[in-house]
Amino acid sequence: MFDGIQRRVVSMWFPRLASDRVLRTRPVEGPFALTLKQANAERLHCLNMEAERQGLYRGMTLADARAFCPGLFSRPADPVADTGFLHVLRRWATRYCPWVGIEGDDGLVLDITGSAHLFGSEAMMLADMRQRLSRAGLTARIGLGDTRGAAWALAHHGEGRTETGAPLEALSDLPVAALRLEEATITGLQRLGLRRIGDLESAARAPLARRFGPDLLLRLDQALGRQPEQVTPLSEPPHYGIRLSLPEPIGLSDDVMAATSRLLDQLCAKLKAQEAGARVLCLTLRRVDQEAQAVELRLASPLRDAARILPLFARGVGEVDAGYGIDQIRLEAVQVEPLPVHQVSHVSTGRADQLDDLITRIGTRIGLENVQRFLPADSHIPERSFLIAAAAWSEPGGSWVAPRPRPVRLFPPESITGTGARPPRQFRWRRMSLTTARATGPERIAPEWWLPDDNWRSGIRDYWHAETRQGRRLWLFYTPQNPGWFVQGEFA
Repeated sequence: MFDGIQRRVVSMWFPRLASDRVLRTRPVEGPFALTLKQANAERLHCLNMEAERQGLYRGMTLADARAFCPGLFSRPADPVADTGFLHVLRRWATRYCPWVGIEGDDGLVLDITGSAHLFGSEAMMLADMRQRLSRAGLTARIGLGDTRGAAWALAHHGEGRTETGAPLEALSDLPVAALRLEEATITGLQRLGLRRIGDLESAARAPLARRFGPDLLLRLDQALGRQPEQVTPLSEPPHYGIRLSLPEPIGLSDDVMAATSRLLDQLCAKLKAQEAGARVLCLTLRRVDQEAQAVELRLASPLRDAARILPLFARGVGEVDAGYGIDQIRLEAVQVEPLPVHQVSHVSTGRADQLDDLITRIGTRIGLENVQRFLPADSHIPERSFLIAAAAWSEPGGSWVAPRPRPVRLFPPESITGTGARPPRQFRWRRMSLTTARATGPERIAPEWWLPDDNWRSGIRDYWHAETRQGRRLWLFYTPQNPGWFVQGEFA
């Protein structure tokens, strides 16, 4: 009971959530299924009604499904998109009550206590739910009961509603699987002849508890209202947006920066409370003529330090056309990332922060994606021993481990004349005549046979560090399996 009002709970089950989501935007006439790779085989993940009528079922391999149903249309499943769609439905369901939670991967649970009268009655509320979901192209089964367990049981095995204060009457004929039990427990109860919830309720509790553990009786008591089970709604994500309306229009860059500073202080305080940092900020300036201009700031690392962020806005604010004046400023953190509190050492130099700020300043001019860094890669092949990544979305780390020094400049192999297994005494390279004064090597590098690479079809390579009398220090290699000499790099 809740302040003298009987608690009422609605359970929504979407048995074809994934396929309905896809078919809403790209309809298909005939049998349709989404597939998911499991145990090295493509298996059916979610089917429409027509596919089920053809005898197909979830978990069936795609090859067997096509053998039974040659006209089957299939597409890869996207569980992440399905989860996002379920969260959209959760937000939509708040039109019926504020307490809406997620039930597994394909269901919602609503605590409608005290809300049904806003729609006329419980029956009218359920009818409105079914009508709207059907209009949206979604298959839904809805149950209503005094408890969360009773509502779930009716949605999955009965679809209906229990009368207030009488859950057992509506649940007694439902199978024991309606109690959200493990498969092993369900099988064990059926072997004992306890197939319905009514049979389980009339059986002795002590032997059941000894054989199946406390979870069986807990689920039974939750469904019948003897044990409480709360509906925990998902909280709305925090909104990182601050607005400032000005009593008089402003137009000077210094005034705009001063107002931005006030907004940054408030926004950074909210970010700090959530242990988050802004990655992309948008400053919107509304002029008195209702036109708006936006200044976007993309940061090289998540930040919530107003003193560091404010100077980075200076270039964008300086390019704004204030017109007859700006009367409203809005600052929003468009992209936010976790930024937990960390211990600051007394020996910290702050060089990492200075580098991030420098990357941000350069990125505002040429784009953050164009500020790149080299990262080590796990490969002994020279061309594959490094990666090029955007500096804003990567961290410097690791080190190159090579048995011998590597050249500063690396380029595609360039053929030179030479015979024998030792570097040639004289050769021409890039229209220059060079004479070898000293050569160190060889360092033999074998190709990675498990990766296809046309550049390594000649087989193993013997690398040499050659110093020439003309001052060039080159990285040469010889291919004994297909005799030839090449230059691939130059040392500083």
